[in-house]
Amino acid sequence: MRPFRILAGGYDTFVATYLFDPTTSSLSVLNRSATGINCSWISQHPTNASILYATNETPTGALQSFVINSDGTLSPAEDTITSEGDSPAFAAALSTGQVGVMNYGSGNGRIIPTTGSSLIFEKNAPLITFPRKPGTVSHPHMLLEHGDEVLVPDLGQDTIWRLARNSSDPGSFTIQGSLLNRKGADHAISHFLDRLYTIHELASTLTVQKIPSAPNGTSVIISDVSIIPPNPPAGASFAAAEVLIPPRTSRFPKAYIYAANRNVGIQDERGDAVAIFELLDKGTKHERLQLVKHVFTGLDQIRGMEFGSPKDGGDEFLMAAGVAGNAGTIVLKRVDGGRDLEIVARNLDIPTRTSFVWL
Repeated sequence: MRPFRILAGGYDTFVATYLFDPTTSSLSVLNRSATGINCSWISQHPTNASILYATNETPTGALQSFVINSDGTLSPAEDTITSEGDSPAFAAALSTGQVGVMNYGSGNGRIIPTTGSSLIFEKNAPLITFPRKPGTVSHPHMLLEHGDEVLVPDLGQDTIWRLARNSSDPGSFTIQGSLLNRKGADHAISHFLDRLYTIHELASTLTVQKIPSAPNGTSVIISDVSIIPPNPPAGASFAAAEVLIPPRTSRFPKAYIYAANRNVGIQDERGDAVAIFELLDKGTKHERLQLVKHVFTGLDQIRGMEFGSPKDGGDEFLMAAGVAGNAGTIVLKRVDGGRDLEIVARNLDIPTRTSFVWL
């Protein structure tokens, strides 16, 4: 299997390029490409693999575009645009040619069209401000494209906002409805077929439900499970971080759900754990999430993790890192059909990272 290059963002002024060689189980830092401040989340263009977008997670947030060079380095920023909000913690390129950026600190976000080159941002994209209940704050944490909609989990409102293209201006989006969720603050979402999986940061739980028709609609929580690992140390405090569902392939025919814990209290000597779940008896009254295993990583406060692409066998591997401490970045290998993970490589050159893009 060929070596893989992986880009990694973080709370720094650069995006790192790693080289992972499955043959030798080695992980090394190839280079560091200069960016704006706190490029905490990076996202690759869905059809042009040479384009990368990155947030600048600061009080005066911004979104940047870069060209990915053949050696995995980045060009100087091709364009930079304000996010018009505080601390944009997430950005994602959409199939429509737009880039969504969500401002965690100010309860708003933008979905920004790009020009034909996909590198230049249109400056007049409107600001989307999410409603707040009295006495609460809005923390839009990410966005997920689902059909013609964009779903935005709001940590603070126990809500997933449903955005639709504005009929009078196809280049902009408006709030068309919401999907109320359980208490515990929505943090991150993923979908597989007709099911929506939500990780709840404050409750450290994972839920699954059907996706109701837009714009609104009730949807009963089918299953609600804890992702907290067994036997945590006294003083541990958990805040769920990420949920991933890699697509099924001939090599991995069964879909498993991978949920990352983030211990923000007294650290476990085993590090943070990734909880692996499966959905059983789908479509019956016994449908439920079931824990398969907790895999301990040695990481401190997992913030980002990402699978490689199925097209080149990269989906066998999961890259992860913490946002605290000095445990570096690891690569885990899926074994037993995806029911387990084993650490195959670790690099300590850069203490923390927050998001990844496999090239």
